[in-house]
Amino acid sequence: MARIAGVDLPENKRVDIGLTYIFGIGRSNVAQIIKDAGVDAATRIKDLTEDEINKLQKRVEQFKVEGDLRQEIEQNIRRLVEIGSYKGTRHKRGLPVRGQRTRSNARTKRGKRKTVGTVRKEVVAKTGGSTTASAPPPVRKETK
Repeated sequence: MARIAGVDLPENKRVDIGLTYIFGIGRSNVAQIIKDAGVDAATRIKDLTEDEINKLQKRVEQFKVEGDLRQEIEQNIRRLVEIGSYKGTRHKRGLPVRGQRTRSNARTKRGKRKTVGTVRKEVVAKTGGSTTASAPPPVRKETK
């Protein structure tokens, strides 16, 4: 099993797909890394030689990946929260940051739908027909 940047790459994947398992390396970066290292993109990771793995490792070290990248992203978010920017407050409240609408979507950020129902019949009957359970109906005093 090839280990690059602290990540065990899956053996049965092609090199161009397997390198994307490293956080911070996408498909466009993979194409550049493979071209610079001189490795065939179609070869499986289990078929790579030690020399090819070392070449890939050196190319990947040129990018900020895994722990360093995660730490930098976390620091950027923390800075936005501390200065009180709009994006920082959205991060703090757990809402979408990049202008997406939240009235009908954003279920991943906002969580499962919570249905707000009507007042139950038993509650209405106990309060004498009033829809608010806390306040009794107003009483009018007669004057003589």
